[in-house]
Amino acid sequence: MSILQTPDEGEVTGETAAIYAEERADLGYVPSHSRVLAMNAEAYEGWGKLVSAIAGSMGMRRYELVTLAAALGLESRHCRLAHGQKALKFMGEDELLRIAKDYRDAGLDEAEVAMMDFAVKLSTDAAAMNDSDSRRLRDLGFSDREIVDIALAAAARNFLSRFLQSLAVDVDVPPNLGEAMRHALLEPFGPE
Repeated sequence: MSILQTPDEGEVTGETAAIYAEERADLGYVPSHSRVLAMNAEAYEGWGKLVSAIAGSMGMRRYELVTLAAALGLESRHCRLAHGQKALKFMGEDELLRIAKDYRDAGLDEAEVAMMDFAVKLSTDAAAMNDSDSRRLRDLGFSDREIVDIALAAAARNFLSRFLQSLAVDVDVPPNLGEAMRHALLEPFGPE
């Protein structure tokens, strides 16, 4: 539990109130991670612009796959749950359940698995990465821009996940995420 005290929705004004309203409209609630990041509204806005620049270029399905893989490598319950919910906008629940349990055995094409492998490695041992990691992506048809976007998406997830973990921000379970999905997303991390 974080020592940070974030204001309730009825207590915020200005930019922070706008952030809370946007989150409520998009997700149906204001997650703890958004409340903490909104303590620096300029950073929240900058984060949103960065994500839009990356995801807008690579497409939301790819962005969510890379994000889920990076969160797996980081053992980020925050991001696995939040992006599990967001990914449901771009894939069916059955497919996402298979991906959450084992993306390498989920029926994804080789290029999608390679993106996710890249994101996991970046999130677990970036110092060990070399040209062979990027070359695998190139050999599967990714352009230079697409490779950069995959790396940016995974690195951005590292930034936010480590920020949340460092402050012991409460992990929210999205209210419309079913029990089976929640379990599949969190299972790799051990008991909840």
